[in-house]
Amino acid sequence: MEVHAPRHEGLDRFLVPPRIAAPLDPGFRPSALARRELAEALDRSGVGVRVAVALEAPGRSVCRRETSVFEAGHENAAAGYEASERLIKSMLWSRGGSRSWVDGPTELVARLRRHYAEDPAGRFDSRTVGEAVYGSPLEVIAAPAAEFPVVREAPSRLGGHREGCRIGFDLGASDRKAAAVIDGEVVFSEEILWDPSRHEDPQWHFDQVMDSLRRAAGHLPRVDAIGGSSAGIYLDNEVRVASLFRSVPAPAFETRVRGIFHELRRAWGGIPFVVVNDGEVTALAGAMIAGVGGLLGVAMGSSEAAGFVTCDGGLTPWLNELAFTPIDFRSDAPLDEWSGDRGCGVQYLSQQAAGRLLPAAGIEVDPATALPQRLVMLQKLMAGGDERARRVYETIGTYLGYALLEYRDWYDFEHLLLLGRVTTGPGGEAIEARAREVLVVEGPGPAETIRFHSVSERDKRHGQAVAAASLPDLAG
Repeated sequence: MEVHAPRHEGLDRFLVPPRIAAPLDPGFRPSALARRELAEALDRSGVGVRVAVALEAPGRSVCRRETSVFEAGHENAAAGYEASERLIKSMLWSRGGSRSWVDGPTELVARLRRHYAEDPAGRFDSRTVGEAVYGSPLEVIAAPAAEFPVVREAPSRLGGHREGCRIGFDLGASDRKAAAVIDGEVVFSEEILWDPSRHEDPQWHFDQVMDSLRRAAGHLPRVDAIGGSSAGIYLDNEVRVASLFRSVPAPAFETRVRGIFHELRRAWGGIPFVVVNDGEVTALAGAMIAGVGGLLGVAMGSSEAAGFVTCDGGLTPWLNELAFTPIDFRSDAPLDEWSGDRGCGVQYLSQQAAGRLLPAAGIEVDPATALPQRLVMLQKLMAGGDERARRVYETIGTYLGYALLEYRDWYDFEHLLLLGRVTTGPGGEAIEARAREVLVVEGPGPAETIRFHSVSERDKRHGQAVAAASLPDLAG
């Protein structure tokens, strides 16, 4: 693919070295600290210009944020423009939307429009969030704040249904899981390795998912409902964007993959059938296990998935695709080859991060070794007390701690649950310990208010499939 990753060099003078350095990545410059430094510089300058931004997901939600930029002609004007683009990118991927309303300098609006029309990373955001998810390219609208759409949020009541005989499934990039549940009790669960991103034929994908459903159904007297989670973006049970199907040609995606879960529902007699993003089910699993709301769930697997459960226990209509939100503002941050952007969460909180850090730790690995196998190697070294492996996990923990500072700007959460293969075993314990250290040192506030929740190793691996089973309401 074409990759010309943006370099946000105007922000360079506002980058702040973290107080807790990443052992294997000394150049890491957290976005949360840079935003803080830039805001303070704007306050000191006396020439800051207020900017209001609203992001609209038609028919769903509207969120609004305010920031500031330096006035036109100021030596740091470029930094303000770049920070505004990073802000909108985080809004796009955390909340979702296809219209960005901006009340700010004319040059800022012009630069944003050029970014989404001409820059490869900007075009990716516009095509993926705007067109693929909501049906139209991202539109940047210049308007006074008084003309912005009204802020609205509508939490969903999906999840938490335990009655009856249910199947839950979770489709990841390297494995698929399924569970059979009777009145909230798990009677069967399993995990099967697969590699869906290489397969072009939609029928192969249909058959693989059907196989897992049938295997789970074999442990139930009947099937009342099916709930699923999957990596990607799903609206109204339709596949909008999903790397699992990246090899499927576009025409076949539109005619077969987009409605594949509707097809599966019909194959099961039209019973209640709900599929949502795997991050949403991560959060739901955490809330169900811990019995709390106001919880952010983060799954560190083949990618980074996230979801949020509100204080009253509801899911949201937001995208919560934190894999694409920037958490590192240095201009030469690691590159996400899919989006063509730098510093995004996927390169810091996933198997990709673990694989990327192995050489820096002095752990030799064949370049042809796939990421899941690299993680297995790392886990074995960590279990054996290898200090090189510990540095990898401590580096990921540092990333997590500073990412949580960023996420607190987007989510009102007091509880955190970590899931995914990267958090399995003693490596996961090292990640959590390091993240806690970051929150203490960079406080005040987050260290005292974020409560980490732990679950059993089995729940870490299968919790998403079990929680997914609770998604459908038998009445609908």
